[in-house]
Amino acid sequence: MIEISEIHEADEVILSSVNHLLPQLSKSAKPMDEIQLKRLAESECTRLYFAKEGAEVLGMLSLVVFPIPTGIKAWIEDVVVDERARGKGVGKALMNKALEEARNLGTKSIDLTSRPSRESANKLYQAIGYQERETNVYRYRIS
Repeated sequence: MIEISEIHEADEVILSSVNHLLPQLSKSAKPMDEIQLKRLAESECTRLYFAKEGAEVLGMLSLVVFPIPTGIKAWIEDVVVDERARGKGVGKALMNKALEEARNLGTKSIDLTSRPSRESANKLYQAIGYQERETNVYRYRIS
């Protein structure tokens, strides 16, 4: 059975799990260190969720919730399911947990971005009820 839990403190096991999943999320992702993980675990805005089956970590998701003048905003970032666990409902369980938490925190909507090449992820988001928006997403890289 898949269990979703929020990470509240940093330890070696969690750090190892995050660093196992990050390269599956992005080839350019650099491994995290304990200080970075501690900052995430203690953040008021970011909630880091793990999907586990027993002691095995199957995936993770970040939910970022923050107030702005027009209300409370939420973003989902860094959704990744271990390649050995894909197609088993892990991503859906993570997404549903994030939706439940965002709803409990009073958000009006949740945004996320996904690469068009991630067909299975995009199908999952649409099946849950996310709708594609006509928008431009801009990025400025700070070196």
